Amino acid sequence: MDMLWSLLVLPIGFLLYVYYKFHNSYSKASSMEGRPPSYPFIGCLIAFYKNRFRLLDWYTDLLSKSPTLTIVVQRLGACRIVVTANPSNVEYILKTNFNNYPKGKPFTEILGDLLGKGIFNTDGELWNTQRKLASHEFSTKCLRQFVVKTLEEEVNERLIPLLESAMLNEKVLDLQDILRRFAFDTICKVSLGKDPCCLHPSLPIPLLVHAFDCASAISAMRGAAPIFLVWKIRRALNVGNEKKLKEAIKLVHGSVDEIIQEKKRKLDEEKEGKKDLESDMLSRLLLAGHDEEVIRDMMISFIMAGRDTTSAAMTWLFWLLSKYPNIQKELVDEVLSINNGERILGYDALKEMNYMKACLCESMRLYPPVAWDSKHAEKDDVLPDGTPVHKGDRVTYFPYGMGRLEELWGNNRFEFRPDRWFDQPAKESEIILKSVSPYKFPIFQAGPRVCLGKEMAFIQMKYVVASILSRFEIKPVSSEQPVFVPLLTAHMAGGFKVIVKKRNGVQKS
Repeated sequence: MDMLWSLLVLPIGFLLYVYYKFHNSYSKASSMEGRPPSYPFIGCLIAFYKNRFRLLDWYTDLLSKSPTLTIVVQRLGACRIVVTANPSNVEYILKTNFNNYPKGKPFTEILGDLLGKGIFNTDGELWNTQRKLASHEFSTKCLRQFVVKTLEEEVNERLIPLLESAMLNEKVLDLQDILRRFAFDTICKVSLGKDPCCLHPSLPIPLLVHAFDCASAISAMRGAAPIFLVWKIRRALNVGNEKKLKEAIKLVHGSVDEIIQEKKRKLDEEKEGKKDLESDMLSRLLLAGHDEEVIRDMMISFIMAGRDTTSAAMTWLFWLLSKYPNIQKELVDEVLSINNGERILGYDALKEMNYMKACLCESMRLYPPVAWDSKHAEKDDVLPDGTPVHKGDRVTYFPYGMGRLEELWGNNRFEFRPDRWFDQPAKESEIILKSVSPYKFPIFQAGPRVCLGKEMAFIQMKYVVASILSRFEIKPVSSEQPVFVPLLTAHMAGGFKVIVKKRNGVQKS
């Protein structure tokens, strides 16, 4: 018994000795050089654990003190992590030496149960094949027209009536929830040709929506776990969150498989009846004869990205506009002048809304829908700033931190300033947008993996924001600063509670 006790106490005593002996010198040196406090054997595990609920701000603080805008995080139980906010490094990772920085097995393991072999969770030939396939679909004029038509229906038949009802009844709404449900309806219509009716006032929210929420949240927790082995053990034992995740994924996969089979039957009937075939992406992929499992995984990836990213960006934009009424007025003026009071927004009118785009970019700079993204090094390498990378390292570029660095955005970096996206206009009334490097502003990634849905995302966000602002004023219930939560995609903690008022001078639609 004494020997067993000694075996337990000695390692703990040794770790405490190391901690107290090196704490002061390591902490002081690390603080000055922008490195996390690290110690022999355990690395920065103590600092990581202490800051686990504020990793974004902790990393940002460290990066702001680093001469290279890059830090290295090493801790017991995890691979070495290189975190960078240096645009030269970002370009090198995402473009110049793209082949050395795939998603990597450690990343695909985290999301593999949910996303399977979908385009966002694969590398190599499988990714390349899906990329070419998706690129063709996203570039078609037919899909663009279908997206605008879907937005028109969803906004005018559901979103606007819902907001009008809340306005007349003086009801408090969670705008973040409304926008997420709107985006889920829209992306399901565009990708699956299926209407889940999330915004229908008389219908309950589908179980599929809850399953997506549960699966994405728990998958994100895997990535943030201080020691990865913990979630792997839970998965093997099928206990706790991993059991919930398994059940949620079963529902998600089963639901999408069912939709695929239903779509196949419908397409067969349309062929026989010589009807016009549908324009949604699922129909087009099935008609091209692609493998059903790959199609399912692609659809799940598109739904995950299309729902959460645009709704998050719009939520933060509406909050920022409430804090900057002068900017909101300029944005409303642009919308009304371009659209001439018309209720239906055309594609060409949406493309003209440059001030709107500047507001959206500025909002995403401060509150990026994806706070960070990681790759894994295939081979030893050296980044342009001189940081060594070892084979197997997790290499993370960090949009959240990049948007908050003085070196990149100046001393007014914390302010909401859409005009930082302007070039000198050719005429006083004309706004010309500045060309900003995607490696300085990697919200939609860049290089070979640049987001294929970027244009679609801007069209959707412009349509929704313009439709709401031209009719209503959105007033937050609370004056407190919302909390930014970075899961797979970021969101506002506790939702965004608002009251809806009629905009002065605007008649009821």
